[in-house]
This record gives sequence, structure tokens and C-alpha cells, in this order.
Amino acid sequence: MKKTLGIVVALGLFAAPLAARAGEATVVLTVHHAGCVLCGPIVKSTLTHVKGVSGVTVSQADAMADVTATVTYDAAVTSPGAMIKATTDHGYPAEVAKSSKG
Repeated sequence: MKKTLGIVVALGLFAAPLAARAGEATVVLTVHHAGCVLCGPIVKSTLTHVKGVSGVTVSQADAMADVTATVTYDAAVTSPGAMIKATTDHGYPAEVAKSSKG
């Protein structure tokens, strides 16, 4: 009985990190009206403050281009729609360019 219990506990400890990562996803957003030097950092800060977001990187082809934001998030906590709402509420409408679940 103790041996079986030990195996069950060990398997549970092994499976817990896998379950924690099951909800991780990545989305790439195209953020419009972000053609200034400060726009990229504002978009990044806005997305970072969305509950469930664990990482944000932004890039911009040139100073007049839209911003591309790659966001890693917990799909059990937030969604691309919530991120789009956050950026839009700050004056930067966005759309999903690409998404994937981890």
C-alpha cells in the first residue's frame, strides 16, 4: 500500500508542471495607430498589465509602421480578445495576426 501511494504521489508531482503549462499560449497581435517612438513601449506596458499575460515583446519595422506584439499568456486566465480590448481602450486597435497553444 505504501509503495502504491508513493508511486501515485510521484506521478502527481511529475504531472503537475505539465498541467500548469497546458494553458500556456502565444498570440501575435498587429497593433495599429502605433507609429511613434513611445507607442511600442505603451503597447507593451498595456499588454503586460492584462491579467494572465506572462511575457510581451514588441517590434516595429520602422517608426511609421504598425507594432507587432508577441504575447505569451495563460489561456485559462485571459484571451486574445481581452488583449485587443486593452490596447483598443488605450487608442491602439489591434487584431490577431497569428496564435498558437503551447
